[in-house]
Amino acid sequence: MFKRTLFSFLALAATVSVASAQTQGTVSSPNQQPQVAPNYALAGVHYDYKWEIYGGLAYSHFNAGPNLLQGANLGGFDVQAARWFTPRWAAAANVRGYYGTSGVVPNTYNIKGPFVSEHMFLAGPEWRGPSNEHASLTLHALVGGAYGNFQHGIGNVPPAQLGLFSNQVTFGGAFGGSLDLNRSPRLAFRISPDATITKFGSGGIQDQFAISVGLVYRMKRGLK
Repeated sequence: MFKRTLFSFLALAATVSVASAQTQGTVSSPNQQPQVAPNYALAGVHYDYKWEIYGGLAYSHFNAGPNLLQGANLGGFDVQAARWFTPRWAAAANVRGYYGTSGVVPNTYNIKGPFVSEHMFLAGPEWRGPSNEHASLTLHALVGGAYGNFQHGIGNVPPAQLGLFSNQVTFGGAFGGSLDLNRSPRLAFRISPDATITKFGSGGIQDQFAISVGLVYRMKRGLK
């Protein structure tokens, strides 16, 4: 999963580099050299806003049990608020939820595909990397807690007999970042891949791949 997240970030970094190199178009006259046509919609983009609010749709490939061969493809939401203290550094608070069905081991209860969910409550630093009027690449390391609900759809059946974890709160983390494609000085479209980790059960750490897409809104200029 970490390799998949690394590949995603290499693709994001390449996108920022391409955006830096591209122009929006050219205009010319018979006796003049081509000139860059200005993009008036993005002319006022500045990275000096104190607050960024993000909301988007999310996906996660999640293992709801220690030995399940079939993982769960979950959909949900990703919401974040970031307070920027310098143009490069911010503190972020993140809440995300994933919902769907999971495979189980063969069982005598004839239970297949029960509902499972995961919620994560995270916080940590963000660092803004390559940025221009078109796009901005940001990295983050978020840690906190995760709550997994694996028993909602199985009644009184012991979850271990289905290969599932029990409901519990545990450590959670998300390590990745985001690519913001600016649509105006305040509004951007965000793509945010992560390697997420949890520690459900008594075994080792589970690592998963997650990604979300949505909108960022910037507020209150004034950073120096």
